[in-house]
Amino acid sequence: MAKVTTLNLAYISVKGVVQGVGFRPFIYQLAAKHNLKGWVRNTSGDVRIEVEGEAKDIEQFLLGLREQAPPLSHIEDITVTHVLPRRTANYEIFEIRHSLAEEGQYQLVSPDIATCPDCLREIFSPEDRRHRYPFTNCTNCGPRFTIIADVPYDRPNTTMHRFRMCPECQQEYDDSLDRRFHAQPNACPRCGPQLELTDARGNPVTCADVIGKTSQLLREGKIIAVKGLGGFLLACDATNQAVVNRLRQRKNRPARPLAIMVSSLDEVRKHCNVNNAEARLLASPGSPIVLMKWKPDSTITPAVAPGLKYLGVMLPYTPMHHILLRETGLPLVMTSGNLSEEPIAKDNDEAIRRLAAISDYFLMHNRDIYARYDDSVTMIERGVPQFVRRARGYAPYPIHLTYKSQQILGCGAEEKNTFCLTRDNFAFLSQHIGDMENLETMENFANTIALYKKLFRIEPEIIAHDLHPEYLATKYAKELAAKDKNIKLVPVQHHHAHITSCMADNGLEEPVIGVSFDGTGYGSDGHIWGGEFLVADYRQFTRMGHLEYLPLPGGALAIKKPYRIATGYLLSLFGDSNQHLPFLKNADPLEIDIIKSQLEKNINSPLTSSCGRLFDAVSALIGVRSVIEYEAQAAIELEMLACDAASETGRYPFTLIEQDNMSLIKLQDLFAAIVHDLHSKTPKPEIAVRFHNTIARTIAELCRIISAKTGITQVALSGGVFQNRLLLRKAVALLESDGFEVFTHRQVPCNDGGISLGQVVIANFASTE
Repeated sequence: MAKVTTLNLAYISVKGVVQGVGFRPFIYQLAAKHNLKGWVRNTSGDVRIEVEGEAKDIEQFLLGLREQAPPLSHIEDITVTHVLPRRTANYEIFEIRHSLAEEGQYQLVSPDIATCPDCLREIFSPEDRRHRYPFTNCTNCGPRFTIIADVPYDRPNTTMHRFRMCPECQQEYDDSLDRRFHAQPNACPRCGPQLELTDARGNPVTCADVIGKTSQLLREGKIIAVKGLGGFLLACDATNQAVVNRLRQRKNRPARPLAIMVSSLDEVRKHCNVNNAEARLLASPGSPIVLMKWKPDSTITPAVAPGLKYLGVMLPYTPMHHILLRETGLPLVMTSGNLSEEPIAKDNDEAIRRLAAISDYFLMHNRDIYARYDDSVTMIERGVPQFVRRARGYAPYPIHLTYKSQQILGCGAEEKNTFCLTRDNFAFLSQHIGDMENLETMENFANTIALYKKLFRIEPEIIAHDLHPEYLATKYAKELAAKDKNIKLVPVQHHHAHITSCMADNGLEEPVIGVSFDGTGYGSDGHIWGGEFLVADYRQFTRMGHLEYLPLPGGALAIKKPYRIATGYLLSLFGDSNQHLPFLKNADPLEIDIIKSQLEKNINSPLTSSCGRLFDAVSALIGVRSVIEYEAQAAIELEMLACDAASETGRYPFTLIEQDNMSLIKLQDLFAAIVHDLHSKTPKPEIAVRFHNTIARTIAELCRIISAKTGITQVALSGGVFQNRLLLRKAVALLESDGFEVFTHRQVPCNDGGISLGQVVIANFASTE
């Protein structure tokens, strides 16, 4: 009589980033290792598994599931349902079943992943069938988010659907022991996407070797528009000042720093001082741009980042980049393929239409991009990464919330826009959208919201927006609400959103002292805020202090001409007594008279408490930058100057007064001391660092005052001013020495790119009261 084996059955649901990361092949192999039968499949909401076998084998399988999952996966939840032992075995094998689409279910989506070491070895092995193939990938690397049209993550739901695998690729795809087992973008030179080189008008350039020819053109000083993962990048020789200046002129980007790409970590070290944390970040699967200290003897032309001490560098993150960088033999500028302030171009025809006046040639391919995706920009501070821009390699991976959220859309800010959608415990912060200044960016904003809503099955019941009535994102929110009366609109104050974003970023729920320093934010009193001290939680905030209000003569014009800010501040604080300061020697006397008239008559001179504008004013006052060519240039160059005397410990006086139940930081003493130093011929770097020391001291002193009133000892720092590394380090050091626990951003930018996260958090709690 045949022996009957008593078997157990387990139903398993795994949620998280578990599609597009080799998860089903991993499950298949894990089941084989532990002698289990059954199946695994993708669904719209999870990876579902059924295993049958002996109890001890199932337990080992579950242990391996938790501890040995693929490195690019992120398991959020595992649900296991055990069935009592039974005496029948239904399954003869373990198999990967066809995916199951389920209405209303959603799945976390993997970001695009930089090329893995195994694929790199194949690309540079002459005997391999994928030698020099620029679209090589496997389950451990390659395109993900930029090619996904819908979930489940299967080839028909991606832009790879048009490429039918050849027999060899299909065999890899079907082989459970191959690392391309169920790799959806799998391809090779026979069956996959192909490159094409064209001239500026889109006419094909006949050549036997497209990348070889492109490398030659780059060495000859040409500008090439290169189609990457999420759009086109503009590439040129980063050591050639003339070609970099030509790129700047054509792109209408006269001074804003450009990113570069180099072939290896060893090459990075030739140009930058690289610490261990920066090296790990550069080589991570996200492969972001990392801002690092620029070596004086670097061969990168100063025209790449004029006047700056930090260089934005990234390593190749696609096979095409690896081949191109190796064969060109040069560090290359790799900057977004757009005109100033437009979204990055993603489609071939679009790129030729928009970039023909910039590029000499186009290196294109025929794999469509579904979602635009700029490069992420990061820096290392206090040993951990901080985002300046969050996009490729990170979005759309969610921020985890400490509560279960309603379905909410946060529309973000005007500059550095992102939006955020929430459901359950997830906040899906979008990739960087950009400055909302034109129709093209607005269309990209709306289209990307539609994509996220589809991927994550979100239909917002609530829409949060900034208080500023003229922001395009605010108008978009109001238009949606006008079309659907069931949608609740929640206006959110800009600086409350900054602090709440930092709180959510760090999983904080109790009230904090929030220091929100930025350039512009619409205040509850109708003035322009930006130097704010708040006591805040997810529901509300109290303004406890701020920089004193001073005028911006000319409004937005003053932001572009910081000498107008300096003039307005000095006239307000001292009258005409400083009219002979050096920074005014080249000013048009008529314009100075106009500024005086604007202040006297209170015409187009809005009041601001902005710390960003204070930095601009001091930069102009001491002769660093009077007119800017990109946002925050005056403040950035002031920081760079201060770094030359960073050990200076002197600081300027300031006055704290109590007014209207809050602390006011008066600035007359500070400006008087700076003017005195100018007359005394004090070196500008010393003035710059003393100013930084002073702002750090105001932060510490006001936080002490607020803590004494409230008992709160946790401080959250947010706002674009805290991208200033020198200020951040000095402020954190002073706060920590006073016993405060200090929180900064880790997962989202401290600038307006993180605003939308704060908006959705505040809107969730506002709607539950």
